[in-house]
Amino acid sequence: MRAAWYEKQGPAREVLTVGEMPDPIPGAGEVRIHIAASGVNPGDIKKREDMFGYGMAYPRVIPHSDGAGQIDQIGKGVSAEWIGRSVWCYGAQSYRPFGTAAELTVVPVDQVVPLPENVSAAQGACLGIPGITAHRAVHVGGSVSGKTVLVQGAAGSVGLCAVQLARRAGARVIGTVRLAADEETARKAGAHAAVINDRELTSRLKAIAPEGFDHIVEVAFAANLDADLELLNMGGSIATYATDSARPVIPFWQLVFKNIRLFFLGSDDFPKQAKIAATVDLNAALEAGWPGFEIAERIPLSEIVRAHELSEHPARSGRIVVTL
Repeated sequence: MRAAWYEKQGPAREVLTVGEMPDPIPGAGEVRIHIAASGVNPGDIKKREDMFGYGMAYPRVIPHSDGAGQIDQIGKGVSAEWIGRSVWCYGAQSYRPFGTAAELTVVPVDQVVPLPENVSAAQGACLGIPGITAHRAVHVGGSVSGKTVLVQGAAGSVGLCAVQLARRAGARVIGTVRLAADEETARKAGAHAAVINDRELTSRLKAIAPEGFDHIVEVAFAANLDADLELLNMGGSIATYATDSARPVIPFWQLVFKNIRLFFLGSDDFPKQAKIAATVDLNAALEAGWPGFEIAERIPLSEIVRAHELSEHPARSGRIVVTL
């Protein structure tokens, strides 16, 4: 099969190779997917760069955890009904060496999801990490039905999904965005209102939601914590999946006095049932007409270096997808 891989960590142009590898064979409980599209996520970039200093867990890594395509082989114990089905997958390179940046990938059958008929492979390839993270971020603190939810970074990949999933779960959803051009993006995802994140953010949010917020989905934990604390109601919660500072200062007593709950979310290690619940709700949203992500670029596997560089330094908004 044709695949992209790296055997050392570093800049994409220095470490990524495209070539031939043996076709993988699915083991017990696994399926093999003929990949049509492979999603590029920030986590894939961070692993390749060794941003967190964990080093190479495997001597050779095929990057990318998310992808979509058609199942062409199954392992022992897997129903034959999966053969030939169009699916999207997640976690292909989570605790495993070989991800979706290849013509063929093997994953456990419980990490594949039927691709709705109205959804393209490119869309399916973008769902895994951001969609499952967003679902957990919305629901980890309990039901949001009838609650007021703030999604910080509502025009980002996780933010868009969080807005849609919170809206479908019955919440009043307010999103923050960096640019005026992103306000419409957040509203199309389902936000009841969208606000630019600037010096007037807190006062504008209080005007829009004078009753306060019950739950916040947070993309920049350190930068926004003080504002989040001011906006949250007693017993409110923050679910955060990213931060602008690796060692944020925590306003301990203010959090204590408001009985604020903090949830720190790492998508690789969510409970299995939480991941499955996320896939069900994501598919339901897509089947109901949610358009999903804007695809900025579709780039062939042979140009995966360019795909990674565009993901690091976007030329325009939208997701980068590697096609096969």
